[in-house]
Amino acid sequence: MTEQAVPEISDKRHPVRVLLVDDQRMVGEAVRRMVADEEWLEYSYCQKPEEAIAMAESFQPTVILQDLVMPGIDGLTLVEQYKQHEQLKHVPAIVLSSQEDPVVKAESFTRGANDYLVKLPDRIELLARIKHHSEGYIHLLERNAAFEALAENQRILAGELAEAADYVRSLLPAPTQGPVNIRWDFESCSSVGGDSFGYRWLDDDNLIIYLLDVCGHGVGAALLSVSVMNALGNESLGNVDFKQPNAVLACLNDVFEMERHNNMYFTMWYGVYNRHSRELRYASAGHPPALLYRAGQAEPECLVTPALPVGTMPGLPFKEKTTYIAADDRLYVYSDGVYEVQYQDGREMTLEDFMPLLSKPLASGPDGLKQIRDTVATIQQSDIFEDDFSLVELTFQ
Repeated sequence: MTEQAVPEISDKRHPVRVLLVDDQRMVGEAVRRMVADEEWLEYSYCQKPEEAIAMAESFQPTVILQDLVMPGIDGLTLVEQYKQHEQLKHVPAIVLSSQEDPVVKAESFTRGANDYLVKLPDRIELLARIKHHSEGYIHLLERNAAFEALAENQRILAGELAEAADYVRSLLPAPTQGPVNIRWDFESCSSVGGDSFGYRWLDDDNLIIYLLDVCGHGVGAALLSVSVMNALGNESLGNVDFKQPNAVLACLNDVFEMERHNNMYFTMWYGVYNRHSRELRYASAGHPPALLYRAGQAEPECLVTPALPVGTMPGLPFKEKTTYIAADDRLYVYSDGVYEVQYQDGREMTLEDFMPLLSKPLASGPDGLKQIRDTVATIQQSDIFEDDFSLVELTFQ
């Protein structure tokens, strides 16, 4: 093998640094001459073993060449100290020894050495060992740096997602009392979901209530959800009659066509309650049925109209239905995130499993609905939901 056969390290971001710890100055000079012409390599020499740790901390070597026999402190003790040092524990240590002894070699590896060379080795072999061990250490540094950058990015992303979830929550209406008592429980999923809901009196007689669930998760889904909420809240859908649920869904279907919104669509339930006629007109689009529990009855009426989700196909027809609301009836509008969880045996909870949880009136107060979320969390044995948990309760006076 010729001198030109020694390859260079191409990664200049992490220069190769070699620290020799040896009490013999002539060895230090010999090694210096071996590596002097290698531009990819930085060399430093420590003659006093008691200064080795401090010099390694300062020089930050990618490999340490460690003499075995030295006055005051032996080389293997230093190797052990390197491996116990937070900054140096992963730096490869190559033991240099005058002995070709298997027992000494075995003890060197047992005490933390990464390699063993009989000094003075051939220059080509020494450079090859330095290159090999330094590349492994440099790759470790790069991997750790990448992991740290990823962790920092995840921390930043988690903060941004939390801000997005807080913003969506800030747009939700406050619980209200009156002819209709309304309260809700909402918990954003582990990322950011696309649930939103709202209710308001159009006039003295008519109350609208809606809940929508955008497909997928993330900031994009949340933005679309907020856009729909703003369009409904600001009545910015042209001349649509907000008292006609089917007309509202049809208009939203045209405005939020999925091809114009990053192929995202949403399911929705929309209803209008007239407090004098006590009629509830409603329509849905691919959404789970609203559940109407009449006073004294455990089984609910499922209020749903069959239709594809909003935005999936231009010109979709939407039907609406009407039902009568009596005093003390309870209506629940929700997203599928309230029940699409897994039991511990792997079986998925169904809507039929969920319905009995609402069969009896819930405790009053702000935490009354939260007991439902707590029950579902117990079923899946986790407080973290894979989808948004949105549950709105209307009690009619």
